[in-house]
Amino acid sequence: MRDFDTGAGTPAPAYVRRPEGPAGFDYLIVGAGFAGSVLAERLAAGLGKRVLLIDRRPHIGGNAYDHHNDDGLLIHRYGPHIFHTNSQQVADYLSRFTKWRPYEHRVLARVDEQLVPIPINRTTVNRLYGLDLDEAGVAAFLKDRAEPVPEIRTSEDVVVGAVGRELYEKFFRGYTRKQWGLDPSDLDKSVTSRVPTRTNDDDRYFGDSFQNMPLHGYTRMFENMLDHPNITIMLNADYRDVAREVQYRNLIFSGPVDEYFDYRFGKLPYRSLKFQHETVAQEWFQPVGVVNYPGEDVPYTRITEYKHLTGQTHAKTSLTYEFPSAEGDPYYPVPKPENAELYRKYQALADATPNVQFVGRLATYRYYNMDQVVGQALALYTRIAKGEGATAEAARGISGAGATAPSRTAAAPEA
Repeated sequence: MRDFDTGAGTPAPAYVRRPEGPAGFDYLIVGAGFAGSVLAERLAAGLGKRVLLIDRRPHIGGNAYDHHNDDGLLIHRYGPHIFHTNSQQVADYLSRFTKWRPYEHRVLARVDEQLVPIPINRTTVNRLYGLDLDEAGVAAFLKDRAEPVPEIRTSEDVVVGAVGRELYEKFFRGYTRKQWGLDPSDLDKSVTSRVPTRTNDDDRYFGDSFQNMPLHGYTRMFENMLDHPNITIMLNADYRDVAREVQYRNLIFSGPVDEYFDYRFGKLPYRSLKFQHETVAQEWFQPVGVVNYPGEDVPYTRITEYKHLTGQTHAKTSLTYEFPSAEGDPYYPVPKPENAELYRKYQALADATPNVQFVGRLATYRYYNMDQVVGQALALYTRIAKGEGATAEAARGISGAGATAPSRTAAAPEA
């Protein structure tokens, strides 16, 4: 399963593998990113189910999709995806489908006309202020500048309460305003809580026990994951079009939950991204994989150089500039209380919809790391497998009954 129909500009659906055997599927899975692909593999290989996996894009892998550009450089089409986890279960599962390349992600931020580590650490403080503090000195420095907040509610509260207003202005306010289109004082505390502050020289962006990149890229890993005779993949395919034509018993939906219900309560707000990919005729462009640009004087938030991530040797190098946007594909749920309340209305509809499981970032309106999505999908599979076992046990207890669920023709969800 190495040759994929890229389908660029192709309106008609394209099968990667055409269905074999009797018509109909046990599961229709919408979305071929981590959530949908993990569940497709588990249901096919673990329970012997016939699965139709569809995606409206012309490729598998969701936002983690990578490919070689015209110069032969491996790039991530939708911005950098750095794999890290503390879950041995998730690491072991994905290791069935890929070998790994050790990689510890490091990020620099351009602040005061120099590059300094982010998250803020001892090197950051010493370099910015021309100091030579030890760990205790950095801790005292930050404590002296911190502005205690009685109740931490917003992203501004988190940062100002930890490092003070000056470092907040240098590193966080402009970046957050560009990324979210909102001031940090209007955003939930979860946004900036993801970035720690350190007093030592640890300049790794993540502290997880497992930090690696798929040796041959994410797309190859997904290809291996989905290479099973029980899995049919259909690309360039819209869920509602396919659902009118295909017979299936159960649906797993990893697309936007508000779209599934025809925006009954209104659209859930998301931030999007636009990507500018460039190849430059030099071996290296920057000292680390990602450089952040917190200043509002430049329109992009960061530049990624992929060779740091992939380990590829090449005379040229490929870059991606990221421009946050209010329009485009949904990437980041906007963490505000009123948005959470709107999602709860959709969640109630989802919970009340029979034979449909909602999984993944868009379907549950939460920003998950890749490993969290894999963990969520594996947990859902475990629940399905237990349910299948209970159903089979009940069926064996009914004398003379051929207990199989009736197949049905898929229909678009009711408005």
